[in-house]
Amino acid sequence: MRSLFLLLWRNNFLIIFLLLEGLSFYLLVQNNKFHNASVFNSANKVTARLYEGVSYVTEYIQLKTTNENLAHENAMLKKYLPESYYNNSFSKTLVRDTGVMQQYSYVTAKVINNSTNKRNNYLTLDKGSLHGIEPEMGVISSRGVIGIVKDVSPHFCTVMSVLHKDTRISTRLKKSPYFGSLEWDGTDPREATLTQITTSTRIAKGDTLMTTTYSSIFPQDIMVGTIRDFSVKPGESFYTIRVLLSADFGSLSYVYIVGNVLKREQLELEHKSTTENAH
Repeated sequence: MRSLFLLLWRNNFLIIFLLLEGLSFYLLVQNNKFHNASVFNSANKVTARLYEGVSYVTEYIQLKTTNENLAHENAMLKKYLPESYYNNSFSKTLVRDTGVMQQYSYVTAKVINNSTNKRNNYLTLDKGSLHGIEPEMGVISSRGVIGIVKDVSPHFCTVMSVLHKDTRISTRLKKSPYFGSLEWDGTDPREATLTQITTSTRIAKGDTLMTTTYSSIFPQDIMVGTIRDFSVKPGESFYTIRVLLSADFGSLSYVYIVGNVLKREQLELEHKSTTENAH
C-alpha cells in the first residue's frame, strides 16, 4: 500500500493534469452540440467496429460446428435424390404397380488422416462399424468420387483412395453410354487414366465423366472428372484418356460414406448365376 501511495505522490502532477484534461473534455462535449454529435458518432463507429470484430472471431470459432452441421444436412438431403432410389416400377398384364424404395444411404464422416504422395494412398475416417460402416462401401465428396472403404474398426475406417494402384472405378461419358475403367498411374494426384473407351466413340476435351450403373458400390452419375486430353497408340482401338479429377484430394475435410442397401442381394444373385454357368 505504501508503494502505491509513493507512486501516486511521485506522479501527482500528471494525475491532476489528466483529471483536469478529462473534466475539460467532458464540459466541452456537454456544452457544445457540434462536439457532442462528433463524439457520439465516433463512439458509435468504434463500437460498431468492435462488435464486427467480435462477430468475426465468434463466426470463425464456430466454423467447425457449422461445417459439421452442413455436412450432416447434405447427407440427409442426398438420400432423397433420384439416384438414391431403386425404381421398383413394373407391369404385368393388367396389373400396374409403381413405387420407389431407397437404395443408397449416406453417412457423414470427417477425414482424420489422408495421403496423396504415395503410390498407394489411404484415408482414415472417424466412422466405423458402430455407425453401420462395412468394407467395400463407396466414399464420395461434394465434388466427386473419393474411394472405397477397406478396413473397419468400431469407431474408424480406412479408405482405399482413387489414388491407389488397385482402385478401379467404372466410369462413363456423361453424354453417351460408353464406359471404361478409371485408374491412377501414381504420378499426379490431380489426374487419372481412363481406358477401354473405343476409338469409335466421339469424345472431346472437357467432356464430363460420371460413375456408371455397373458398379454396386457407387450410385450412378456421381462426378468423376473431365477429359483433359486423349491419345491412341498405333494399332490399338482404345483411347488412352487423361482425366482431370473433380475431387481435390489434398483438401478433403468431410466426405460421405455410401451404402448400397440392395448390394448383397445383387451380388448373391450374380454369384448364383456365375456358379450355375460354371457347371
